[in-house]
Amino acid sequence: MQHESRNMSRQQDAKGVILTGYFSNSEVLPPASGVNNAEEIESSSLSRRTGRNSVQSRPKNASGKPPYHRCNSQDSLDELFMDEYWTEVENITLSGEGKGDAEPQEEVQLKVPDEGEQEKAWLTEAGLATLFDESASDPEDMMGLLFTLTRTQAAAVEKRFETIRKRNKQHHIPDVRDIFKLPGTLESKEDEAKLTERSENRKRNITTDAQVVGQGNGAGRSEQSVSEPETDINLELSFSDQALSYKEGSKASSEALTDTDDKLPNFKLSRDKTGLTKMGDLSPQDMKKVHRLVLIEMTALFDTAGIDLKAHKAVKLKVKESGLFGVPLATLLEQDQRRQPGTKVPIILQRLISHIEEEGLGTEGLLRIPGSATRVKAVHVELEGKFYEGLFSWESLKQHDAASLLKLFIRELPHPLLTVEYLSAFMAVLKLPTKKQQLQALNLVVLLLPESSRDVLKALMEFFQRVIDHKEQNKMTLNNVAVVMAPNIFMFKGFCNKISMQQELSMATETANIVRLLIRYQNLLWTIPKFIMNQVRKQNTENQKKISKDRAMRKLLKKISYDREKPEKQEKPPSEADSSSHGFIRVQAPQFSKVSMAVQLTEELQASDVLSRFLSQKSSVSVKREALCLYEIGGNIKERCLDEDTYMKDLLELNPSAKWVIKWVIQR
Repeated sequence: MQHESRNMSRQQDAKGVILTGYFSNSEVLPPASGVNNAEEIESSSLSRRTGRNSVQSRPKNASGKPPYHRCNSQDSLDELFMDEYWTEVENITLSGEGKGDAEPQEEVQLKVPDEGEQEKAWLTEAGLATLFDESASDPEDMMGLLFTLTRTQAAAVEKRFETIRKRNKQHHIPDVRDIFKLPGTLESKEDEAKLTERSENRKRNITTDAQVVGQGNGAGRSEQSVSEPETDINLELSFSDQALSYKEGSKASSEALTDTDDKLPNFKLSRDKTGLTKMGDLSPQDMKKVHRLVLIEMTALFDTAGIDLKAHKAVKLKVKESGLFGVPLATLLEQDQRRQPGTKVPIILQRLISHIEEEGLGTEGLLRIPGSATRVKAVHVELEGKFYEGLFSWESLKQHDAASLLKLFIRELPHPLLTVEYLSAFMAVLKLPTKKQQLQALNLVVLLLPESSRDVLKALMEFFQRVIDHKEQNKMTLNNVAVVMAPNIFMFKGFCNKISMQQELSMATETANIVRLLIRYQNLLWTIPKFIMNQVRKQNTENQKKISKDRAMRKLLKKISYDREKPEKQEKPPSEADSSSHGFIRVQAPQFSKVSMAVQLTEELQASDVLSRFLSQKSSVSVKREALCLYEIGGNIKERCLDEDTYMKDLLELNPSAKWVIKWVIQR
């Protein structure tokens, strides 16, 4: 109680950014590395209370700079760059957020989950609630999901289930070991002997084990991550299986950890003839499957490194239900979509970004130099009253003020942009042993974000990259932008207030490095790995088998009751297959009154060629090429917008029952 009252008094006294703790230091923040002195902690807290937040009050070394400790698990940013971080923190604090007289927000303390509750929540989110609750729905859907899991993914499920089973021995729970014969669940000495025998061959068999997600399409390959060049990112094998192979091979890391922009590894995706799949390309039904599989895969990847993630539930706050700043993203997008259907990024954020760009991205110190606090506060109020009415005068808004408003918009979100649920996962990424694994984990965590957070984060990363593209003029390199934006993204309303100086310093470098990776590798991070797509296809195939079996049973019952039907009225797919077997595919475009278009199938035919053929035949269609997409529909996928570099013949082999449809595509 004494601790809570001290914490609340700090938060009430603070005149700068409002900090209300939603997560525990021990789970999210880096360890204090021996800094346990109560006087130092209190001094750190007092510095925040006075509005100087470590810039003026943190201890100095002989050179006059704050003590700095490099972390061996990540690229380190030098002291010069980190000084920009602390300057940004001071600017945030001194700005007072324009909220000095505002009514304080309700504080919610995070309840530490009971043993087993965390695992139940995880299994529920993964679509596996039936494992511990027989009354849960979709047992067949669960079985389809379990059927697709790799060895490491299955081990992650087994680990969570075992925690629940040990806690609920008195209750009957379906034994997941009937589905997974995994290590760690020995029931007899015979089982133990068998496991010992199997372990001798495990290193040699990992390729075979991992190929389960690539059956039928050549996705399973013999190359392992330990033998691949560091610049290659393999999307065809499970990341967690690759990490386990790396771990079992006891390969010593030879990655050079450097600071400069051009020394980060030049990771690239190997081209896939069946096409890359980006976020926004799939139907909601398949995206639900993707989310479940990605959650399991991310957890499995961290499990291989012995990292135990502790997720947190979103807190309930009294929040604004209208306006621009301090409004939940979902609410803001709902009100924007009533004005502009299909909006995925808040209109105010789009307008601020476009205004900054119209003023020129070559301005020195862009994003680093703060705007006038007085002007920013006044413009903030004016935007709230005039923006939607179109009465705000953008011509009078100075560029640095607009950049400060953009950062204010991010900080004012009631919940952090990276979400309370996955913030600890973002912070844990840098604990993984190699840069490749860090990038793979970051890819998975980004895919787990809610659509609204993911789309806004993507828009911001694209904007930051455009700023960096003008670094010769604006002096804002990747490092500069990362350290300036990190406190704006991570110091949300809910940032823990009482941390030691060493924790504060370590967290600063970690958050800056995370933003650095998000910007540098954004083209990879919003890509759905092929092994996940293969698992989705396999799950859909299993579900279709069940549907076909049920349909056959109904037909049989009708025959028995002498209710005869016309033979196979529904089975038109064979004609489609006959078409492709004769060397062409039929493409439909119902939105453009195009019943069917025959396209010759060749080894080199790509999705882009199909779109070009369509536009050449429909000269009356006044539509831009980028507004169209060729969709793969049916078969083992619900719906997928194709990458223009997709080779149609290869994709047809992967999904022979698919139909091909050209449709308008909403801006993604």
